[in-house]
Amino acid sequence: MRLIKYGHACVRLEDGDRVLVIDPGVFTEAEALDGADAVLVTHEHPDHFDIEKLVAARARSSALRVHLPAAAAHHASALGDAAVVVESGERFEAAGFGVEAVGGLHAEIYEGLPGCANVGFVVDGGKVYHPGDSLFVPPVAVETLLVPAAAPWLKLAEALDFLRETKPQRAFPIHNATLNALGQEYFDSWVEAKGGTEYAALASGESAEV
Repeated sequence: MRLIKYGHACVRLEDGDRVLVIDPGVFTEAEALDGADAVLVTHEHPDHFDIEKLVAARARSSALRVHLPAAAAHHASALGDAAVVVESGERFEAAGFGVEAVGGLHAEIYEGLPGCANVGFVVDGGKVYHPGDSLFVPPVAVETLLVPAAAPWLKLAEALDFLRETKPQRAFPIHNATLNALGQEYFDSWVEAKGGTEYAALASGESAEV
């Protein structure tokens, strides 16, 4: 499977002619959705969920399906029957990949906010795990973890603890659009020193085999 990093929290998974995209938001390049068969959206925030990009992708491919939690689906009426509501604990197929929705809540920023739903996605039994805006550790072995690098709800120590508790074979950073080059280098150096796993930062458009 080929994993391609796109802007902020978005990744694209390719396996043969199957294409699955996770969390294309407002900081994500539109080409991330080119040829996509299905999309997974962890939650309703625009840095993970750009409805205009999704509507445009749907116009290019009537077969496209967008799997998302109910709260996000309330903002997706323009997608019509392409929007498919999923809940934590549900297992389903998207673009031929097996997917399990896990977790359920967005990490707290302050005083209980934002208090919205967030589902992480475990793909193909743990081959890839995208947690969205949470640090939920799934009850399966994870080969490739997409670890959030910078967010209002996140401390570096929490990201490191998340890595150590999840124990993936490898990790790549996501949720990093707000970091400049120095900030990304700072995060990378700590993960390489203390994360306890194989780690590499991918620039937008770069890929890795997983």
